[in-house]
Amino acid sequence: MANRSHFNAGHIGMNTLKKQSKSHSSNGHAQSEVPDETIHSVIIKDCREVLRELPDNSIQLIVCDPPYNIQLADWDYHHNYLKWAADWLVEAERVLAPTGNIALFGGLQYQAEAGSGDLLTLISHMRTASKMRLVNLIIWNYPNGMGAQRFFANRHEEIAWFGKTEKYFFDLDAVREPFDEETKKAYMRDKRLRPESIEKGKNPTNVWQMPRLNGNSKERVGHPTQKPRIVIERLIKALSFPGSTVLDFFAGSGVTTRVAIDLKRHSIASDLSPTLSQYLEQQLRDVAHLAHRSQGYSYQIINDLDRHPIISKQTA
Repeated sequence: MANRSHFNAGHIGMNTLKKQSKSHSSNGHAQSEVPDETIHSVIIKDCREVLRELPDNSIQLIVCDPPYNIQLADWDYHHNYLKWAADWLVEAERVLAPTGNIALFGGLQYQAEAGSGDLLTLISHMRTASKMRLVNLIIWNYPNGMGAQRFFANRHEEIAWFGKTEKYFFDLDAVREPFDEETKKAYMRDKRLRPESIEKGKNPTNVWQMPRLNGNSKERVGHPTQKPRIVIERLIKALSFPGSTVLDFFAGSGVTTRVAIDLKRHSIASDLSPTLSQYLEQQLRDVAHLAHRSQGYSYQIINDLDRHPIISKQTA
């Protein structure tokens, strides 16, 4: 029996383009010019205020790790979580470019603590109140975590990836994983497979096996819910392109800015807590900025939006 994907119009179209040696429109920016300098705005302000200042269709990727409403700290409680989230979700959709994406971190396991604040609630809301499409529900699987006695110990978190339109950008080649040599040789003998695809490596799938940060991790800067760089790197590599702008309005530990610098994307980071600036300073201590500059690359950290490229282009 044929696989259901054989009848999927999207798969059929992609295969046709490959046979014609053409690229899908979502890859139209894959060969974008790498900027000599990137600009990174870091702002201490409510996310809804920041979003209202941004032009329509100006952001390529939003990395969004919102509070889960589990009373982890003062910033992690909202009486009407869904109403609060709906306010910034509608603005997020407005500012995303037609090729844009939003990656929403969350957990399905927090229902009892969060009430209306779990990821299922946000996904359900977006299914009815937004035109964005759920492209993937990514399972971030990690080996380390808390033990449990009354249920199976949790070892994963979810990331919901929504594309603004059917023209969402996705660069699979940027995040492929190499085949081991034995598998590679076996695939090369299969005449049905394309050698160039095998050389590129495999699709990492929507299950990502990446460790969480241990308490003594060298990456840690002090934020209680800091995400590992490796997770943010895969999102930024796959869902944005050099020179585009990445937005994180729950910036927390500053890791998104750090990764955007490394990957030569512009970025905007905001948070209500002034500790964002302190955390970002720690993030940048081990950035290889001297190596960047030796290659003719530099970056600027600014504390406003007026000088950011997406604003200055609008007013030029």
